[in-house]
This record gives sequence, C-alpha cells and structure tokens, in this order.
Amino acid sequence: MWGRCRLQLWQLALRLSYHVVTAGLCLGGSDILASVRENSPTGEFISDITITAEPGANAVRLCLTGDNADWFYLEGRTIRLNTSAARVLDREVQGSVLIAELTCYEDDVIQSQYRILVEIVNENDNRPNFLKETIQPFTISELTAVNSVVFTVRAADADGDIITYIIDQSEDAGFFRIDLPNSGQVVLNKPLDYESRTQLQVIIWAQEANTAEKFNTSTVLSVNIEDGDDQYPHFLPCSPVSPGVPVCRSPTYTTNITHTHAQDAVLEFSPGPIRAEDGDRGINTRLEFSILSGGGRGQFLMDRWTGEIRLVGSLDDRLEANFSLSVMVCQVDDRLKYAVASVLVRVLSQNVFPPVFNRTTFRGFIIQSPSPASIVVTYGNQVLQLQASDRDFPDGQNPKIHYSIQPRTGLYQVTQGGVLIARTDHLHAFDRHIVQVIARDEESGEEASATVDIEVLQRGQTVPRGAFTEQQLFGDVDARLAGGIAAMIVLLFVSAVVFLLLRNLKRRRLQGNTDEHRKRPNVVSGGGRPAFSLDDSSFTRQYESAPLGSHGVYTRKHSLLPPSNRAPAGRLHLSPVPASPRDDVTDDVTDDVTAANTERLQTDDDKKTDQSET
Repeated sequence: MWGRCRLQLWQLALRLSYHVVTAGLCLGGSDILASVRENSPTGEFISDITITAEPGANAVRLCLTGDNADWFYLEGRTIRLNTSAARVLDREVQGSVLIAELTCYEDDVIQSQYRILVEIVNENDNRPNFLKETIQPFTISELTAVNSVVFTVRAADADGDIITYIIDQSEDAGFFRIDLPNSGQVVLNKPLDYESRTQLQVIIWAQEANTAEKFNTSTVLSVNIEDGDDQYPHFLPCSPVSPGVPVCRSPTYTTNITHTHAQDAVLEFSPGPIRAEDGDRGINTRLEFSILSGGGRGQFLMDRWTGEIRLVGSLDDRLEANFSLSVMVCQVDDRLKYAVASVLVRVLSQNVFPPVFNRTTFRGFIIQSPSPASIVVTYGNQVLQLQASDRDFPDGQNPKIHYSIQPRTGLYQVTQGGVLIARTDHLHAFDRHIVQVIARDEESGEEASATVDIEVLQRGQTVPRGAFTEQQLFGDVDARLAGGIAAMIVLLFVSAVVFLLLRNLKRRRLQGNTDEHRKRPNVVSGGGRPAFSLDDSSFTRQYESAPLGSHGVYTRKHSLLPPSNRAPAGRLHLSPVPASPRDDVTDDVTDDVTAANTERLQTDDDKKTDQSET
C-alpha cells in the first residue's frame, strides 16, 4: 500500500520537474489588441502571433478559446476574421469589442495563455427609426392655443448619429411647425376648426445631421381634432352667409291657416319642420326652443324640446292681419349661445268658391306690325283684359290668382293683370289664333279657364264693324245673358212694327178722300222726295250702314237722290199718308229693320181698301 502511493508521488514529481524544465518552450507571446470594421469580409486580417518555440523543442499547439473565439480562426501564425454571408459582423448586434483567448499547448500541457481584444469599428450602415410610442395618432382640441407644443416625436439611429426633424410640405403642413430641429417638438402654427376639418395628416422626416450619407426616414402622423364648444346653434336649413364661412342665415318659416283651424294641432311650415342643431357637431349640446314675440294673445305654443308650434287659442273672425312670430333656440348649458328665426302664420279666409271668368270666350284683334310687342285689343278699340273673380273675397279680387297661357307659346304672353301681349313681328296677316288662358289660385290650387279668339289684321286694314258679336254689343256681359237680351230686343222691335202697322191701316180706313192719291202714286211730300219706296236700288241707297253709334247699332242715312215725278214701269209705289199729330211716334229704326215686311203689309192693305170702297 505504501509502495503504491510512493510510486504515484514519484510520477507526479517527475511531471512537475518536466514542466519546470520545458516551461519556456512557448516563448515570445503577449496579449493581442486589434481592431476591425464591422461588415468586414471573411478572412479579414486581425493580428499576427508572436509565440516562437526553441530549437529542438517538442511540437507546440495553439488554440483560440473564449466567448467570441468563433469570430476568429488561425492561419499559420496569423489570426483572421471568421464571417460568412449569413453571419455578418455588426457592431450594433455584437457590441463594440470581441474578446477571446490564445492558448499555447506543448504535449497537451498548457504552456501559456494570452488575451485577444478586437475593437469593432463602427460604420454608418443604419438609418434613423422613429420610436413607435412617439408616432401614434394624436388627439388635440380645436381650442388649443396657437404656438403651443402639441406633441413630440423621437427617432433613434443605431449608429449613434445626431438626428434632425423636418415637416414635409403637404396639404396640412401649414398647421404645424418645428422650431428646434433636434428636439422633435411640433408646435401648432394656426387655429384648428373641427367644423371644417376633423383630422389632419402630417409627414415628418428624421435625418442624420453628422454623416456624409444623410440617411433619413419618414412617417405619416395622424392628428385627430376634438370638437370644442365654440359654435352657436342654428336653424335648419342652413344658408351660409358666404361660401366657405360656417355662419348660417336663419330661414323664415311660413304656414297658412284658417279661422276654423283645429285647436291643438301641430302647424306645418315651409320649409319645415322647424329644426335646429348645435354648431359644434361633435358635441351636440341639447337645445331649447321658445317664442320671443308675436304670439298674439297666447294663441300659439312652442314645444321647448321639439320646436313644434301648436294653435292653442281661438282666432278672431274679424282678424285680417297675419302673425309674425320671433322664435329662439339656445344651448341648455350656455344660453348666451343662441339663434333667432322668423315664423309667419297667415290667417286666410276659408276657400269656398273657385275663381271664374265672366265668360268662356273672348274676342280680340292685333294689327300686324314690325314692332316686337303689341297689346291685344277688342273690336271696340279697348284693351282686352281678362279678369277672374273669386267670391271668397268681398270685392271679388283674389291677389293670389296667377294667369298663364296653356299650352305655352312664344307668340303670346299674359300679364298678371290679365292683359294679352303678342309678339307682333312674329305674326302674319289674316292669321287666327285660339289661346287658352288659365287663372290659378296659388293658395287653393283651383283653376278657371277661358278661350281667346285673336284675329291678326293686315297693316292699314279697317277694323271690321259689320259682324257684331255679343262682346261688342254687351261689353263684359256673359254670353248666355247677352243672347237672351238680344232676343228680347228683336222681339220688342217686331212687336213695335206690328203695332205701328196696325195703327197705320186703321187710319187709312178712316180717310175719306184718297182716290187722287191712289191714281198718282209718285206724289212727293213737302220734303221733295218719295215718302216710301219699295225699289231695291233705292232701299240700298237710302239705308246704307252708318258707323257704329254709341249703343253699337246701325243709324239711318237718308238718300241724296233727287225726287222723280214718274215711277219706272213695273214698280209699285205707295202714296204718302197725311200727317197726323200721332204719326211722330213712327221711328226711323222701324223702317230700317222691317222694310220688306212693310212693303208686303201695305200692298195687302191697299187691296182691301179698294174692295171696301167698291
């Protein structure tokens, strides 16, 4: 037992003595300090090895050990960089220094160890990158003061370069600015308005300031605008006072009611219904409505939350004026923010009767002329004016009646006074146009129509006076009434003629001495002309049509032919009847109208008288 232990001790002693003898074989070594640029290729030189062995010494073995030893390899007595396409030396990843150890072995016995320190030299191989937490969407109030810092951006460069910040020129770039380029602080440059823009987009660049490459990067930052209570409420519909200005002009709400309008009924307005909204649409503050003035004796009530107006009081039948109300809407939380609008309530009489024309057909004429326009006139040389009456009005005049021509034509127009105007330079002589005129009640929608017969006369042509119409004779009297009056006048004329003839026959029977007159039929009266003649030519001469009289009938025109002593052969003449005081009642108009009937009746009377005397 003791012998074995002593043997082991001798072996240990021999080995120690061997190392003491051979410890100087790895000579000349030292720590290695070197540098290499990042991204260097594989095989890049790091350092030479200074270890040398004495002549006759056993073989010496060198090894690389340590944490970063795999970044190096030995080539003879040279240390080189060990990289590949998949593994690039990056200072931002590996750090600034690689640390390893060089160990010298002789017969598997460590003879010496040396430290290897390799600095990785930086290269500008990275761009700046914005920190995500600094470029998230921002929300700022539209009430934010100008020149205040609204947000700050940050960017990092792995190479440690100095970064400056720039706002790109875009549509919304004018709202912001950066006063200190290295700070990243963004300042509000002009006021915000939620009502015109609710979101802004700004482009910011981060750029290296101390490098030749000037690497940069950009980001798009979204800025949401939060609505602030800076707008007044307004009534709808909103009419801007001018383009681009968010200020509304209040409308005027109108409605029509009658004295019999139902109580507690909601009034319907145009435009309607009465509505309003907060100018700050993002806040939508609750609004309250009220009547400021014009409510009369409390006939109207406005709902404070909906804006509906109801008729709650009775209307005076004698009341003819309209109601002009002034209504207000304001914010509940700030009554100094308000708007005012006008409400017009027109009280109308109940519409019972439609508009009517006094006749269904009118006649008129126009004279061809080169002038662009002329007024259509009647055959009585008066302006042709069509007027529709409405019995709902005491005077029959409805101011809401609108006149129009159907179908529309470019030749005629009608004024709101019922006067027809023609485009004279577009008309042709001897044309005849039938025009329909419509009278429409704009409030009730009821209509009446009349037909106008228009004749186009040639320039210089005499206005026709021979063919009388009901309009010429009776003016504005209705056609059916005019026909009845005309028939009555004719009947009166016939009756008067018959009565006068019977009286004349009776006087002739009472006359005693008439033989001399029968034998001399051409005896003339004291006036020097025949008293009566059945000669067609002399009738034509004696009863020519004269110009229109004041009443629109023909007047008698005496013949200017000299009297004759003998009557032509084949013609029968009547002797004059002695005048009597009552003969003055005979009217010349009777002779004009019934000349033919008189001839026949007088002839028969003469025959009867001769038979009686015989």
